[in-house]
Amino acid sequence: MKHFLRMLIQVCLYFYCKFLWRCLKFVMRKLTGKCELQRICYNTKPGASRTMKIETSLRDSKSKLLQTSVSVHPDAIEKTIEDIMELKKINPDINPQLGISLQACLLQIVGYRNLIADVEKLRREPYDSDNPQHEEMLLKLWKFLKPNTPLESRISKQWCEIGFQGDDPKTDFRGMGLLGLYNLQYFAERDATAAQQVLCDSLHPKCRYSFAIVGINITDLAYNLLVSGALKTHFYNIAPEAPTLSHFQQTFCYLMHEFHKFWIEEDPMDIMEFNRVREKFRKRIIKQLQNPEMALCPHFAASEGLVNM
Repeated sequence: MKHFLRMLIQVCLYFYCKFLWRCLKFVMRKLTGKCELQRICYNTKPGASRTMKIETSLRDSKSKLLQTSVSVHPDAIEKTIEDIMELKKINPDINPQLGISLQACLLQIVGYRNLIADVEKLRREPYDSDNPQHEEMLLKLWKFLKPNTPLESRISKQWCEIGFQGDDPKTDFRGMGLLGLYNLQYFAERDATAAQQVLCDSLHPKCRYSFAIVGINITDLAYNLLVSGALKTHFYNIAPEAPTLSHFQQTFCYLMHEFHKFWIEEDPMDIMEFNRVREKFRKRIIKQLQNPEMALCPHFAASEGLVNM
């Protein structure tokens, strides 16, 4: 009975607060002569603060047009903004900046949703050793990380040298699918010096962790931050329009680099402490992302600030 009453009170409070909020919006509209979207765009600087407020306002609106605007196709954004301006009775000739601001926000909002879909597609695609493209990516990963050491054969214990668990890496990609391989190759190719240094450090007795396995694990961390919405703060601050897969991969590189430094700072006894260190690192990143001004890697170059073992 107590549980039922608690739930009833929470539901009543929710609708009461929602009613009060709508009343407040009505009063503010009458007092300022501006709708909520105008007030946000005019009073909040560009970036995560503005875009997240616009997203909340659109999503919580009683208007179906505004609710669905956060999930339109990118090509339909311009027409959607025209419809919103007409619905709100806003003259675009008198308020030209509003349309520009709303377009920038919608490009980020819609782009973030599309990025989740792109990342999810890669995560769900399993590594296929019969697929030449998959095999080529895997072999390139070896070449980027070990440019002076030829791989003796496709099935080889040498894979353990870059942090895989056995003689065939395909079994290690089960959890994150192709996404793990895409991220590892991106890091190894785009910032070869940093990737090779992190790999070298990971083999040091004082550091000792499996580079590739940690990379797949950090891919899982980046994926969950993306899907949960925690990375909105970061992407809305660094991407002037729609965040892309490249932005996600750059974020992975940053997380990989930061986790490597964090692991060294934590100085764990052995790899058995990995989950504890990872969870502590995750909480630190989430705390940083709660700051609306936060951009994890605005001008990230992974090779900067590496801790040499």
